[in-house]
Amino acid sequence: MPLALANLAARGRLTAAHVHITQYVSTQGSRLTELAMHAGISKQAMGKLVDQCEAWGMVQRQPDARDARATLVVFTPDGMNWLHAYQEAVAQAQTELQEAVGLDVATVITLGLEAYAA
Repeated sequence: MPLALANLAARGRLTAAHVHITQYVSTQGSRLTELAMHAGISKQAMGKLVDQCEAWGMVQRQPDARDARATLVVFTPDGMNWLHAYQEAVAQAQTELQEAVGLDVATVITLGLEAYAA
């Protein structure tokens, strides 16, 4: 994970809302309206989160080649490192859960969490 992002996380400046961006930004880039819709928040609120993540060097805005009026939010190289670290952490947590409670119970917990998040 990039050191700057690790420092923000350690100081409590990086919140769950910022981590949600990790889940919703496509590796090819995403429009702000798409991000807001997936996260279930307003475009303005998502814009503020993207502004913060952009200031931290996690994402950047680029012109959308498909629509000259739109911009895409894309990961920077540091943001891609963040994404990979996030994915590794999730995989590790899933493995640890399965080892602790068994595959069947872990599956039930995962399904319950997915239903809760929906």
